[in-house]
Amino acid sequence: MRQPLSKSFAHAFDGIIDTVRDERNIKIHLIMMVLVTIFGFIFHITYEEWLICLLLFALVISLEIANTAIEAVVDLACPEIHPLAKKAKDCAAGAVLVAAFFAAVIGLMIFVPHVLKLL
Repeated sequence: MRQPLSKSFAHAFDGIIDTVRDERNIKIHLIMMVLVTIFGFIFHITYEEWLICLLLFALVISLEIANTAIEAVVDLACPEIHPLAKKAKDCAAGAVLVAAFFAAVIGLMIFVPHVLKLL
């Protein structure tokens, strides 16, 4: 029998909370998300720019949570050091890095023109 939908949401929120509590990198991503949001209001970015920022927030945060899940499963399945365990963890971390890098590039493309208008 399936569990109630509310219980599924509770488990999902537990995963988010655990990741935020235990992982340093998601804290960095969340700080950047808050700063981008503050600067978005300061510079009155457009509706389309907000949509792009929100999409990038969701992408980077979701990948960070997935990375944490992959690391936990790998650690459970293979507590000793193994080349395939390292590869899985490195690839998951690499996915977050790629998304964060391009989010930063896109963020600069959005915000630099607004900053240049002030100069």
